Amino acid sequence: MASNRHLGRIVALQTLYEQDFRREAGDDSFDLKAVLKRNIARYEETVDDVFFIEELVKGVADHEAELDDKLRPLAPEWPIEQIARMDRVVLRMGLYELLYATDVPPKVVINEAVELAKAFGGDNSSKFVNGVLGTALKAKEGGTSEPDSKKPAEEAPAEGK
Repeated sequence: MASNRHLGRIVALQTLYEQDFRREAGDDSFDLKAVLKRNIARYEETVDDVFFIEELVKGVADHEAELDDKLRPLAPEWPIEQIARMDRVVLRMGLYELLYATDVPPKVVINEAVELAKAFGGDNSSKFVNGVLGTALKAKEGGTSEPDSKKPAEEAPAEGK
């Protein structure tokens, strides 16, 4: 059975979105591992690469502050706290994969993030995600930690969309 990483990314997105939402709501009882286990169980018939999902969720959660610090200069007009929650989570996942998932080609990572943004984000989410992650890729390929331009091509959608 071929790995269905797209579905795996959806499960990871659901888990990380819930974490972000509940943390912002002040829910101290949130258990990332339990929520991840529950979300994987929902798709147990179709998910075949649980390790990928677990590593993606753990990696994004463990590196969240670092990822946010790297995202800030990529979208300087949009403080990370003002980016719509769904877009913020998609960006963290995409940037994590760009930086740490050497087994996935960068263009695939960006395409997957754009598809998640189209499916779950607002009207402009996919353009925004594509612009930010494209800038991140250019910075990575250029060997710099800072982007070449001051802002990505598209504007960020507002929180709540």
